[in-house]
Amino acid sequence: MKKMDLMIRAYRAADLEELSAIWFEASITAHAFVGEARLREQRLLIETVYLPNAETWVAIRDGEPAGFVSLLDDFIGGLFVSPRHQGAGIGRLLVSHALQLKGQLRLEVYTANSQAYAFYENLGFEEQSRRSEDDEGLPFENAQMLLKQR
Repeated sequence: MKKMDLMIRAYRAADLEELSAIWFEASITAHAFVGEARLREQRLLIETVYLPNAETWVAIRDGEPAGFVSLLDDFIGGLFVSPRHQGAGIGRLLVSHALQLKGQLRLEVYTANSQAYAFYENLGFEEQSRRSEDDEGLPFENAQMLLKQR
C-alpha cells in the first residue's frame, strides 16, 4: 500500500531496533503518567515478546520506519508513530490498512491519553467498556474500543 512518499509493509526482524525506539519515543510522551522507569521495563517486552510475536505492519516514510501497528488477530496491541512524523496521517493509514485486513478492530487505550482516545473516536471507534486497572493491576484506567468496517 502506498500513499505519496509513504508505504506500508510487513515487519522484518531487522526493524526491531527502530520500532523499539519509535515505541519508546512515542510512549514517553503519550504515557508519561506511567513513568519512565516502567516504560523502560516494558521496552524489553516490546523487543522480546510483542514485536516478534504479533502481526506487525510498518509505515515507511522517505525510506525509514515512521510508525507501526501490531495486531493480535483483530486486536491492536500497539499503534505508534514517531513523534517527528505525527500529524501526517500515518496512524490513520495504519488503522485503515489493519481494518482492511481484519474487517473489525478492537483495542484498549489509556483514558489518561486523551489525544489517543480522541484520535480513535475520530476514526469511528466506539467505547465498549472501561476497566480501572491496566494489565499489571496498576490504577491506570483503560477503555476498550471497537471499530467495524462499514
